[in-house]
Amino acid sequence: MHTKIAYLSDLKFNLETWKRELKFHKDEMETFQEKLEEIAARQENNRALKPLETFQNRILIEQDVISKLIHRINNKMKNIHKVDYSETIDGRLQNEQHTLRGDMRTYIKLHYDLKEEMMNYFLEWL
Repeated sequence: MHTKIAYLSDLKFNLETWKRELKFHKDEMETFQEKLEEIAARQENNRALKPLETFQNRILIEQDVISKLIHRINNKMKNIHKVDYSETIDGRLQNEQHTLRGDMRTYIKLHYDLKEEMMNYFLEWL
């Protein structure tokens, strides 16, 4: 049982950390959206506006992904709070975490790729 409590504690820590990171990214995307709106208001250059629309679409997609990941994290947290401590650790909880871990790893990579592209765009047009 001690092993299970330690495992669930570690899992809960991971989930809470991921959730905080996702909330930070959500706020960051809102800030980036505001900057894009500033550029749109100031620029009439088609070269500036064309990628702007693409970035706005990518922000919407990322916000949707963030919402879905937070929803999955919340569901996993509910499962942790309902766990039967007398039951042995089965592969179900571990498998669920590995799937989420892989999805978070992919999301984070894509987020920072987008962020880098947007920062380069901002350097050019702000």
